Amino acid sequence: MDTETLLSRFVRELSALDPVAVWAHGSLAAGDDYQEGRSDLDLIVVLPGPVTPAVVWKVAVVHARLRTLPLANVLHCTYLTPSTAADPARSHLTWAYEQLFKRPVGLVTRRELHAFGRVLYGQEPAGLLPTVTDRELGDFVLRDQRDYWRPVVDKAPLWTQDVWVDLGMITFARATVTAREGRLISKREALDLLPGLGAPAEVVEDIRSRRYDDPAPPTEEWTARRARLTRDYLGPAIDALTASASAASASYG
Repeated sequence: MDTETLLSRFVRELSALDPVAVWAHGSLAAGDDYQEGRSDLDLIVVLPGPVTPAVVWKVAVVHARLRTLPLANVLHCTYLTPSTAADPARSHLTWAYEQLFKRPVGLVTRRELHAFGRVLYGQEPAGLLPTVTDRELGDFVLRDQRDYWRPVVDKAPLWTQDVWVDLGMITFARATVTAREGRLISKREALDLLPGLGAPAEVVEDIRSRRYDDPAPPTEEWTARRARLTRDYLGPAIDALTASASAASASYG
């Protein structure tokens, strides 16, 4: 299997950096919805010391050596250190989309690592990452919906792209369950739940088809209609979710 071949090679290449731990999260770790060649390989590496320019160079070399292997283009990895791992707002060196940049390791990822993270090498997540409470997780996904996704819904040109439709709809369903029930669900479960949340069935089936089948490219007419249906649904749905959560919080307070 190409996935296991790449992961084994990646861990071997990391020996030059003397990692403390290497973990997988997302569908790769959960195992119930991983689609080889379609799903990302979501990884975390904990390095022993500061991420100096020399370390950044070594990280770049590791990924350059993997570049010709199958699935290397969907390998995404963030690099933490024991002294920087605790803060979920802190940005860390990351390799994704075949380039280096910085981004945080959010609370959803941290909960995944504690709940079902796959240890590829070294220490368990519990020894290096603080736990995430249900309240912290719920607040995080609601902020993400309100502060990131709701403004994005108003950026019409984005929604002609498959990736925005897929992520927007699936992330909303997952956030709804997490905010209401304090648990994480897979992308497959999210697609199953979306019709019951009022999502347009034809958009849900479009996402499902592209994720699990091999459909023909969409027409321009359908792409435009899908964008309109998605935005018309997500805007009010996000508003209702965040408003109900705010009301519940005020009532509780």
